Amino acid sequence: MVHCPECQAELSEKSDVEFVEMDATTGFFAASKRFYLVACNECGAAIGGGVAGAKA
Repeated sequence: MVHCPECQAELSEKSDVEFVEMDATTGFFAASKRFYLVACNECGAAIGGGVAGAKA
């Protein structure tokens, strides 16, 4: 079983985490990829993140 490192909430369902998509369209360059953050639904702590392919 997986638990949140901050609040120790059990993360067993897809609904236990929130996927937040962030566009890289600010600053000097617009990135061709989408970035995402995975956060605990209980406390909002960031659990992970990554890159999710090219923007359409």
